[in-house]
Amino acid sequence: AVVSTQSGHYGRDDKTVITPKGVPYEGKAFNKGNCGVSLVRSGEAMEKSLRECCRSIRIGKMLIRHDDDDSCRPPKVIYVRLPPDIAERNVLLMYPLMNTGGTIHQSIKELKKNNVKEDRIIICTLFVTPDSLRHVFAEFPMVRILTTEVNEDCALHFGERYFGTDN
Repeated sequence: AVVSTQSGHYGRDDKTVITPKGVPYEGKAFNKGNCGVSLVRSGEAMEKSLRECCRSIRIGKMLIRHDDDDSCRPPKVIYVRLPPDIAERNVLLMYPLMNTGGTIHQSIKELKKNNVKEDRIIICTLFVTPDSLRHVFAEFPMVRILTTEVNEDCALHFGERYFGTDN
């Protein structure tokens, strides 16, 4: 539901189409220039819903990893594959769980390195903690965040549960 809701935040234009019976129909068409970026692995769980809403949307990928030995270090960007014209697009950043905000924070930095304007970034998440919101908005106040729930107690390990690889 949160992925389909995000489509209302993307730009749309009025469009008239002619039905098979020759009757004009007034509707909306998504502007060109929208894309998704999923954070590997758990963010990929949201790709199917995005494709159902926006069939031909381009989707990039980012892999950001935490240092298990040192939780004080910021996460590292391991892999990035983005559409070449991402700087001209609205970006839906898909990551279902924001516990500390560190991963999202690092991914926004990476998008900005690729010239994406902060106000063109929409974070699509299922669960967030108040701390993660403070962490992200402290440095990136212009991003938008769409979520289903803000709660101190976030469900952990979404990706493992979704993909069936939890122990």
